[in-house]
Amino acid sequence: MRLSTVILPIHRWHEGGRAQWQRAEELGFHAAYTYDHLAWRTFRDTTWFGAVPTLTAAAAATSRIRLGTLVTSPNFRHPVTLAKDLVALDDIAGGRITLGIGAGGNGWDATTLRGVDEAPWTPRERADRFGEFVPLLDDLLTKPEGVTYEGEFYTATESRNMPGCVQRPRLPFAVAATGPRGLRLAARHGQAWVTTGDPKLYEAGTAEAPAQSVEAVRGQLAKLEKACTEVGRDVADLDKILLTGFTPDFNPALAEQLGHHPMDSLDAFVDFAGRYAELGFTELVVHWPVPDHEFASDQKVFEQIATEAAGQLG
Repeated sequence: MRLSTVILPIHRWHEGGRAQWQRAEELGFHAAYTYDHLAWRTFRDTTWFGAVPTLTAAAAATSRIRLGTLVTSPNFRHPVTLAKDLVALDDIAGGRITLGIGAGGNGWDATTLRGVDEAPWTPRERADRFGEFVPLLDDLLTKPEGVTYEGEFYTATESRNMPGCVQRPRLPFAVAATGPRGLRLAARHGQAWVTTGDPKLYEAGTAEAPAQSVEAVRGQLAKLEKACTEVGRDVADLDKILLTGFTPDFNPALAEQLGHHPMDSLDAFVDFAGRYAELGFTELVVHWPVPDHEFASDQKVFEQIATEAAGQLG
């Protein structure tokens, strides 16, 4: 199993930002991702930098670690402009970019580009857009000589992306999805599938929720396998990525009640991660510690997990 990290874009580059990405590489993480949002949760009124410039800087400051978004969504991205940025980013990184991509949700990403009186897209509308967004982006990146397309939501007229990605036929997609339509997109276009588990179980915060979370994710994997079968693909072809921090084990109130948290120690993390490794996950992603936040953890323990956990998980 591979271990990766998410670094929130909350530090000025020359005041700790660069150091975090370089340290992630030094610690041996498989990949370092960042969130692609216009604003996010409690950071709306404080520092929050853009994902593409941050990853560009990280690509120039590192040489081995994979880099990417976790995740980008159609909420404020257009396939044509995103494809152009991704080709440049993959070139700067020397072929180390993974695009985590999902349908998006509610929040500021969904409203910032909307009129004051315009309602955010419904879940169905987000799924409709995502269903058009992913195949078009796939075409734009695999056919750099030019793509013309006119759909219900997106248009591209002779959009060229020469010379194309360093990675061929394009950089990998890690598709975040749990619903049937999203899982079909993962099966058709993804090189990896991403889940955060069942958010309802995180909120429930009951003693039974951690075990229920494992079963819920097992069910998601079964649906992914069904989607792969329907398109004639072996589910084993996809990497399975768990973005940690949103399963019940990470709920601070529940962790206090149970007396343990996955990031308390190396043993606690290995115990947590082992349950998902047994399900077939190939990559777990942990958040870089953020003091006084739900992602707070001891830096020394975090670094021990980074350097030793993957070896114990096999």
